[in-house]
Amino acid sequence: MGARVLAVANQKGGVGKTTTTLTLAAALADKGNRVLIMDLDPHACASVHLRYYPEELVGTAYDLFSGDGQDTAALWKQIRHRHEMQPFDVVPAHIRLSELEVDLRSRKGKGTILQQALKAVEGDYDYIVLDCPPHVGILLVNAIVAADLLIIPIQTDFLALHGLKLLFDTVRVLNKAMPEPVRYKALATMYDKRAGACNRVLDLIGRKMGDNMFRSVIGIDTKFREASAQGKVIYDIDRNSRGAKAYEALAEEIATLW
Repeated sequence: MGARVLAVANQKGGVGKTTTTLTLAAALADKGNRVLIMDLDPHACASVHLRYYPEELVGTAYDLFSGDGQDTAALWKQIRHRHEMQPFDVVPAHIRLSELEVDLRSRKGKGTILQQALKAVEGDYDYIVLDCPPHVGILLVNAIVAADLLIIPIQTDFLALHGLKLLFDTVRVLNKAMPEPVRYKALATMYDKRAGACNRVLDLIGRKMGDNMFRSVIGIDTKFREASAQGKVIYDIDRNSRGAKAYEALAEEIATLW
């Protein structure tokens, strides 16, 4: 069986999308899985968090989309990176990913570029985690088409619910063209059990999403910020923290889906 592809996406920024990508990947790797992170966001937040600076790298995710599809195996060798002691491989983003809307405008099969490219490495990994851009476009479409599961982090805040409609509109459009409907699950993030508003939103999301919501809930934890400041993930600084335990539970829940 090839790698399971997990796309982490939400139209709204600041909902814990990149934190989810990095921490979930680390939690999956901690359980002995072979994991690849792909940063598909031109802002490159996940890449910079892990101390990969696109302007200093020979190969990035941009090369995967801008190439003509020839010698994909050689290209993968150039764009995959791993720091010492890092438990996963990383394909960093590049600001030039933002140019793909224009560059690929007339390219045939532009929505399946990533899906086709991943076939060359799917046997190398158990999970491939995609950090998606926060807007609808060719990169998000590629990620959703390639994904076995779309993970939607939703901040437990009333304003965060507003951004969901755009994402679901995109999913509905794609479902009309795809052989099977997009499988998705919502993940409640930044939850503060002491706040009445958070509890009301969590209840609302649960009723709205039903089985399409993870049981795992990600609470607020300052250790996430500390880890980011050090270019690490939360397991590197406090694996017994609330945040670490929450993503550990999420990794276990994901493992039961297939």
